[in-house]
Amino acid sequence: QVQLVESGGGVVQTGDSLRVSCAASGFSFRSSPMGWFRQAPGKERMAVARISASGMRSNYADSVKGRFTISRDNDKNTVSLQMNSLRPEDTAIYYCAVLRTIYSESANDWGQGTQVTVSS
Repeated sequence: QVQLVESGGGVVQTGDSLRVSCAASGFSFRSSPMGWFRQAPGKERMAVARISASGMRSNYADSVKGRFTISRDNDKNTVSLQMNSLRPEDTAIYYCAVLRTIYSESANDWGQGTQVTVSS
């Protein structure tokens, strides 16, 4: 069955960079759009970045545009999120998800999440 395992989270300082990754299995990864979502304490889970099955198209939340980059490797069944110029407001649990479209605002299959904390 679908399995998504995130890794790479940690504690960093404002302005630092971090890369989180997701290892996927149990489904046709190369045919599925994928996304990264995040959820901060007391807030709803929201889409941060999404990528098409081929990796040729992607989109981002306005708050991270220009700072974050989503990518995927269909040979390794992985999807990653490179986060640069991190800010305290980026602090959240970051989740990997299997999407129906690159505009999906939710998903049925999620990873366990990885914590990203940005200190000021």
